[in-house]
Order: sequence, then structure tokens, then C-alpha cells
Amino acid sequence: MAESVIRALYGGATSLNLSSRKMNEVPRCVSRLAKLSVLLLNNNSISALPAELLSLQHLAELNLGNNALKVVPAVLGHLDSLKKLYLFSNQITVVPPEVMGGLQNLVVLNLNHNQIQRLPPEMKSLKKLQHLSVLDNKMVEVPVELGHLTRLSEINLTSNNLSCLPQQLYQCRELTKLYVARNKLTSLPEGIVALTKLQVLDVAGNKLSMFPVEFQLLSLKELHCEGNRFVRCEPMSSVQDVEVLTLKELVARFVLREDRNRSSLVHKMLPHYPFLTALLANGSCCALCLGPFLTTWLECVHFVSLKKDMKMRSSLTIPVRALLCSYKCFNTEGHSYYGAATR
Repeated sequence: MAESVIRALYGGATSLNLSSRKMNEVPRCVSRLAKLSVLLLNNNSISALPAELLSLQHLAELNLGNNALKVVPAVLGHLDSLKKLYLFSNQITVVPPEVMGGLQNLVVLNLNHNQIQRLPPEMKSLKKLQHLSVLDNKMVEVPVELGHLTRLSEINLTSNNLSCLPQQLYQCRELTKLYVARNKLTSLPEGIVALTKLQVLDVAGNKLSMFPVEFQLLSLKELHCEGNRFVRCEPMSSVQDVEVLTLKELVARFVLREDRNRSSLVHKMLPHYPFLTALLANGSCCALCLGPFLTTWLECVHFVSLKKDMKMRSSLTIPVRALLCSYKCFNTEGHSYYGAATR
């Protein structure tokens, strides 16, 4: 091992491979390799990093996979040039906020096979991140700040304890692959249709009952969804309540309709009332009459053929959520929407 470092030192090496050397610690002399851009330390027994490594200001790739780290080393937050960081198969439970805040050039972050429950809000500093993998951890939530990472193309959150995903995830418009299999998801947040570049979605082994509104508009190439609790098309008796809209709902529907007309006074004045604008932003559109409404009146489901409707190879039929504005729409003939029963 010492010979490798000395040889690299005298040769002005830009890469150093110290993987599988049964090391308990990193030789401090490594910090003298000022030109180093790639450092491989995987498959050892390293539990900490020496502070001297902060002298490696040209380091672009660091592999610390399969070691004995219990926390992401603080020194990493000072390696501004780091683009690829591999920390898989350690015993990490905590990701310090200050470390994430210092990795602004990171493109790849691999935290697979650890014991992480949460990622810090400071994740939003990783503006250049394209690949994030936190497979096989103990994640119970995804920070809403993930929505700031607009260059993300692949996210892997498979095998965690996630019960929901944040709506802000759909701000990651460059996303092509999303893996969230084997979690505890009961639903996907509405707005997934915003991910126009999404090609692969894996939600297998969750507790989903149906997919979000307009899911069929995605240009997916692969969908993995086995092992969920999808609603089935089974006839059941139902009782229709009398339609009584609140004054708030009636006014909201009027304002939403008027807002569609760019020449209307409502449309021109609405920007002057930010609270009202924020409230109406949660509105929806009736799948049948296309009329706007604020509060979900009737939740329905329609069944989508992956082969026929989404041009995929699979012959699977999936349930997709649909919202209707009234029983009047629901009782019109010629549509394929079914009321979703609660059990």
C-alpha cells in the first residue's frame, strides 16, 4: 500500500486505487497527491477520514463503498471539485447538513445499503446532481427540497419505509428514471404528468390503489407495478348524496371559470390577491365537462390499457384516478368512469 502511494506521489498520478487493501484508515500521505482526481478506497474497513484530505482540491471521484463509516465524513464538505461520491454498504445513519451544503458540483451520489432515515434539507445545494441512489435504507420521508434539484435524471429510493412522496418531486423535469419499489406508498402525488421525460417508473411492492390523474399521458417505456392493492372493476351498489355546494365552492368555480378568459376583469385582478391565487392553485378540472372546481367532489377511476393507450409492450390494464365535478356529469351516458368504492 505504501509503495502504491509513493509511486503515485513521484509519478504525479491523477488516480490512486487503494481498494481491497484491508485498511482501517487512510494513509495521511495521500493528502500530498495534490493532482489526484480519482481515489478508490472501497472494500476496506475505514471508519473515518483524515482532515488532511481537504488538500485534494482536484478530487472529482471518491469511492468509499463497503467500509465501516457511520456518518458521512465532514471533510467531504470541503472537496468542492467532487463530482462522483460512492458511500454504499457502510453503516451510515446520519448525513450531516454541512457536508451536503459543500458538495455543489456533485453529479452522482450513491448512498445505497446504509441505515439512513432522512436526507437533510441542505440537499437543495446539490444543483448539478443527476443521479441519486438511496436504495435499501430506512428512509421515512423525502425532503421537499429535492424539487430544487432540477437536473436529476435518475432517482432510486427502492426498499425504504416511505409512505408518501412530496409533490415537489415533479419539479425535477429532467427525470427519466424513478425507482420507488418496495416501500409503503399508498398513492403517488398528483401532477406526475409534469414529468414529460420519464421513461422508467418502478412502483412494485407498494400499497397503491390507483395511479394519479392523467397518468396515461406519460410517455413511459417501462412500468413495474406488480404487488400493489389496485382497485378492481367490480360492480357494487352505491348511494348518491344530494349535491349541495358550499358558497366557497360556488365562488371558487366562478372565479376559476372567469380566470380562463384572459380578457376578463377577474383574470386581470387575480394576481393582486396572492392568497386567493394560492388557494385556487389547488383546483382541479372535471374529466368529463372540463369545468374547474376547487374541492374534489367525486373521485372516480378509469381503466387504462398500457398497450392500447400508452403504446407500451405490456398487455396490463391499470386503474387511473379521475375527478368529476358533479353527479350530473357522472350520470351522463357514454363515459368509462367508475365511482371508486371505499372499503
